[in-house]
This record gives sequence, C-alpha cells and structure tokens, in this order.
Amino acid sequence: MLLNPTPIVFFGGKGGVGKTTLANATAFALAAAGRETLLVSTDPAHNLGHVWGTELADAPTPVRPHLSLMELDPARTTEEHLARVRRSMEDLMPRHLRGEVHKHIELARQSPGTHEAALLERMAQVLGEQANYAHIVFDTAPSGHTARLMALPEIMAAYTDGLLARREKADKFGAALRGLSGPDPVEERNRKIRATLLQRRRRFELLRNELSNPQRTTFYLVATAERLPVLESVEFHGQLSASGVHVGGIFLNRRVPEGADAFLSGRRAAEEEAIALLRERLPGLAMWNVPWLPHDAGSPEAIAEIAAYL
Repeated sequence: MLLNPTPIVFFGGKGGVGKTTLANATAFALAAAGRETLLVSTDPAHNLGHVWGTELADAPTPVRPHLSLMELDPARTTEEHLARVRRSMEDLMPRHLRGEVHKHIELARQSPGTHEAALLERMAQVLGEQANYAHIVFDTAPSGHTARLMALPEIMAAYTDGLLARREKADKFGAALRGLSGPDPVEERNRKIRATLLQRRRRFELLRNELSNPQRTTFYLVATAERLPVLESVEFHGQLSASGVHVGGIFLNRRVPEGADAFLSGRRAAEEEAIALLRERLPGLAMWNVPWLPHDAGSPEAIAEIAAYL
C-alpha cells in the first residue's frame, strides 16, 4: 500500500481516531526500509514524545536509524513570526510610527488566523529542508483545524496578490509625483515593501504547489468505523479536495476482530454499517483496515506491530 509513497504524507481526521498511531507506524515502516524520514507533529496537543519516551522540540530529533521526529511549537512559532513581521515593519516605517507598529503587532497576536499563518510558514520552512529526507510525514491536528490550514496557502497567496496590486498603484502614483517634484526618499522603502511581499507570495505559492501536486503530496484520512467519524471524514474529504489536496485513501483504525463474543460481534456489525455508509458517500476511495490491538498502542514496540499491517 505505502511501498512507494509520495515524498510528503499527511495523516488527518477526527480527534481520537488514531492519527498519531498511523503516522508513527508509516514513518517507522519507511525508516525500517532505509528511507530517511522526518515525522512532524502540527497538533498543539503533541503525543509523539509520549510514544517514543523522549523530549522533542521544534527541531529534528533522531530516535532510531533513518527516523527523526519534531513537534512544531505553536506558541513559539507565532512569536517568532510576529517578531519577524515587527522587524520588517520597523525597517519600512518612519521612526515616529514605531509605536503604531507595536500596537499593530499586539492586536495581531490575538487576531484570528495569526496562529495558522505562522504555522503555515513554519511548515513551508520544514518542506524547504526536504533535501535531507526522502519522506516527511505530518501528524496533524483534528480535521477542522487542518482543513483551514490546507486552504490557507491559496487564501494567503490571493491576499498577498491584493497587497501587491495596491502597492503597484501607490508606486505609480508616487512615481508621477516624483516626476513633478524630484526624487522622493520613500522610493527605497517602497522597493523593500514590494520585495517583502513578493518573497512571501513566492513562499505561499511554492507551498500551495507542493500540497496540490499528487506526485509530491498525499493526504490519508484516519477514522474509526463508526457513524460520526465516518460522516466527519466524508466532510473532511470534500474540504481537502476543494483545496486541491490529493486524498490517497482512508485507514479504518481499531477494527473489532471477526468471530468474537456476542458483544464484540455486535460492535463488528455496527462497524460494517458505518463502512457501508462510507463506501456509499465516497465510492472508489481506497480503504485499509487496522486491527484493534489487545494492548496499548503508545510505544515503539506497538508502533512496529502496527507498521506490519501497512
């Protein structure tokens, strides 16, 4: 199934369905095959370190041959992003407006979308370092958060295009005035503003191209075979497809074994009903069953056992 995965792999779905388990198992299998693999958590409620029994940071930490892990720190990522924006604005704005810059940054810290934009830029940085790895596997936050994140490159690129268009109009007007009154000292500042916007535009465009290229990126859904996770997965599939992200299939995690006692047999029958609903709503989508283990899945040994099913 994943013998020849794309260089970039995402796992996502409803909270609590086993995204971290499947992302870990996939990364483990790739590393065991000798492929340099980086497993990245974008979920604010990180669990990678708990699985591997080690402290992780916002930088790759090797845990076994060919496998490194990192947990993106949302708070740190946001603060570093705002610090870069503040420095850029201070360089571009007149000194007497520095106080306004600081007020703007404080407002931005609490504004909707700031965290997502910062996280997106950090993901772009991680993908920009992909030459060090054959595969980068992302363990994502629950589906609502991740759906917004996947749509953001397109939104941010369009937003930056609007800023560039307004900047061009302002520059043309300024050039006309300079033709009447001689050189204007703000010309160099305007050039820096354009360069900053263009750099950001290229970054979001490259990220959007990576995420929407099925030869480069595959998104795998994870769900349990129950009605509500199935319905959320159907909705999530539509959101990802609308953002141009290729969905490679769905893992149905913690399947009840066949031939169990009456209680578990009843659970198995309910699962089959949920799977029938999934096949009806998403015909043609590849599906894989991952069994319900008799022990906890939160250890490297359990991850290795699950990896055998991939």
